[in-house]
Amino acid sequence: MTNILIPYYSSYGHVHTLAKAVEEGASKVGGADVRLVRIPESEAVKEAMSAQDAYVQAQKDQEHIPEATHDDLIWADGIIWGFPTRYGNMPAQVKQFLDSAGGLWANGSLEGRATSIFTSTGSIHGGQETTILTSLVPLLHFGLIYVGLPYGENPEQLTTDGIGGTPYGASTLAGSDGSRTPDERELVMASRLGERVAKVASKLSNEES
Repeated sequence: MTNILIPYYSSYGHVHTLAKAVEEGASKVGGADVRLVRIPESEAVKEAMSAQDAYVQAQKDQEHIPEATHDDLIWADGIIWGFPTRYGNMPAQVKQFLDSAGGLWANGSLEGRATSIFTSTGSIHGGQETTILTSLVPLLHFGLIYVGLPYGENPEQLTTDGIGGTPYGASTLAGSDGSRTPDERELVMASRLGERVAKVASKLSNEES
């Protein structure tokens, strides 16, 4: 059995939608036990965004998903992180969750596990690649082994259309007003990312055993 964890943070639901596609892909791998968990919103942000109906509804749609814990990270053989961009980097909520896992870093608890990232941005130039690349740094400090999304398996990346999808990880475009929903091609690539990480995690886990 290979344990795949998908911890994600989603404000308006775009990353949540991608997360479900990643979950579907990881579940295709035989022997994979897939767990979807959400990194909680801060109370300050909830209060500040309480007048935005789209945000409030997106948060309600995710209430049934359990919150991510450090025990989830220890359980996992592979971890696929999902979050929107914040100025080309990960949101503070995700950084805080990682910062609070210092004990796992000190003990090397996550070393040798497969990992990857999927993200959402408002526009093509809003951090599709920088968000993943900058967020990769702390994951390497934890000793995680990064898994990308190669061109050979994802011909959708070879396009001039306005869609997400990078060799660094899956992604979607939310639109400048957040009204765009993930394109089917973006969901297909997200599913492939889940499957790829699950396969790599399974091989790494079998080597250790």
